[in-house]
Amino acid sequence: MGSPLAEKVVISGVGQSEIGRRLGRDALQLTADACLAAVEDAGLTLADIDGLTTYPGACQAGPGFSGASLRDIHDALGVKPNWVAGGVESPGQLGAVVDAMFAVAGGMANHVLCWRSIWEGTAQGAGRRQGYGARGGRPSGMMAWQLPYGATAANLAAMQLRARMIRYGLRREQLASIAIVERANARRNPSAIYTDPLDVDTYLNARMVSEPLCMYDCDIACDGATAFVISRAAHARALDHPAVTVESLDCAHHDRFTWEGGEDITRISSRWSTIWDRTDFTVADVDYASLYDGFSVFVLCWLEDFGFCKVGESGDFIADPARISLGGELPINTAGGQLSGGRLHGFGHLYEACLQIRAEASGRQVDDVSLAAVGVGAANSGTTAMLLRRTL
Repeated sequence: MGSPLAEKVVISGVGQSEIGRRLGRDALQLTADACLAAVEDAGLTLADIDGLTTYPGACQAGPGFSGASLRDIHDALGVKPNWVAGGVESPGQLGAVVDAMFAVAGGMANHVLCWRSIWEGTAQGAGRRQGYGARGGRPSGMMAWQLPYGATAANLAAMQLRARMIRYGLRREQLASIAIVERANARRNPSAIYTDPLDVDTYLNARMVSEPLCMYDCDIACDGATAFVISRAAHARALDHPAVTVESLDCAHHDRFTWEGGEDITRISSRWSTIWDRTDFTVADVDYASLYDGFSVFVLCWLEDFGFCKVGESGDFIADPARISLGGELPINTAGGQLSGGRLHGFGHLYEACLQIRAEASGRQVDDVSLAAVGVGAANSGTTAMLLRRTL
């Protein structure tokens, strides 16, 4: 048993641009670099691409949040697609990839190019990071109810973290493991933003952003682009590298799209996932996990909702950082995640998982990865869970 997608589609190509804190490069150029790299990796030319999709499309939730829209790449690369889609209201941050998979499986396209680009580092400059909706003028819609009360991302994540401390006994010494492990992994990744060593004392004494959330619990605004080519499964035979198969997929979202209005502030919408109902694999078969870390607390939620530990026990699960480090029981976020590698908004997590499946994560490769878990998204953005394996 497996996902209906498993026999119909593969991730045939991956590509990534230069990644940097503030590159000062044109966002469209970064996006084109990633897209062209993915097409070449898939053994294709632009003439073979007959589908395009992106997240978030022509959306600017904050300065630099979107690097290049669907129209930008369509016109810049001269692609002539039979199917296109792009927008922020999709199945989580990996919605563009999910859309591409269903388009190929449904016969709408043979090879779909999908991408996510971001240039928050350059767009926001060296000053204080600007949150969503911070573009001047009177806030409207959901922001009109949130901003006056400080219901912004860091404050809400801090509420989630505090609630976990109260309800489950989570301690900052435990949470530190995530930041420390990801920083150690980033030192093996030449594209990572921050690579200076990080230890428990440094973490515990760090500047608070929104207590008990400190600066090392927050992702790093940066510039960069990531792209994938989703192809019909038959194309796997033409590749000079292993194709990646989607063994199982879940995008459930039963709760409200606001953190503060949800049923349980300690959890995210991944708790509704039924991903293990769609495969014969079990959680014990997972060799590597890419888990969303816009804030470190999200990693705890994903560990629980994938079933690596019981709800409320993730603090104990990660208390020994060796468990989630390279060579450990469950290595996570081997490129440094978003806490040290840079905020590529979920696409970076999928990219690293594909490299691990293909045994191409030079310097940080996990031994014998046959099944990878990818969990992307948070409370208010929707979540996407995937199980990936090497194509048989």
